[in-house]
Amino acid sequence: MTIAIYLVDDHELFLSGVRAELTERFELAGWSSDVDDAIDGIRSTHPDVVLVDVHMPGGGGLAVIGNVLETNPDTKFLALSVSDAPEDVIAMIRSGARGYVTKSIAPNDLADAVERVAAGDAVFSPRLAGFVLDAFSDVMPVDADPELDALTPREREVLRQIAKGYAYKQVATRLSISVKTVETHVSAVLRKLQLSNRHELARWATERRIV
Repeated sequence: MTIAIYLVDDHELFLSGVRAELTERFELAGWSSDVDDAIDGIRSTHPDVVLVDVHMPGGGGLAVIGNVLETNPDTKFLALSVSDAPEDVIAMIRSGARGYVTKSIAPNDLADAVERVAAGDAVFSPRLAGFVLDAFSDVMPVDADPELDALTPREREVLRQIAKGYAYKQVATRLSISVKTVETHVSAVLRKLQLSNRHELARWATERRIV
């Protein structure tokens, strides 16, 4: 059975190169360089694996993954980025990506990564694998947390940023969203967790070691 892929990247030249390398091995369901277009395209084409860039205008890979998984929970995502920054890797994996590889990956290795993600494996660039295991043993709760599970991926990311002490405007800049959107997410998080203010929110997050 041929694996159907969807590509999301705002660098047209890179997008064109990946398309050329992978279309001989996979069915190309579609591609997009815009976050909103990508969300709509993925929802309508139902690809097996989505290769998604991390940093793009409009919320980047986090926005794509968060929105798509709310309506298409079986979609598998492979993050493909120039960044190997710990915060980017953790954010993407926590949002629902099955793997994270850097754009320096060889074409054949990228194709292998797509097949592994489609099969349900977790895939990381070699130098990221050990870091991911160490990082997630520290930042992720050991036991299931119903309260945390009640939050959407975007709400969890805003929660982490606020708990780190960033102001709403800083969070908006870091996540490429508006201040009003940050305020809306914070209000939703406070309501769901039955907390009164951002200080209680920060303490809640710290106690669960998710910052």
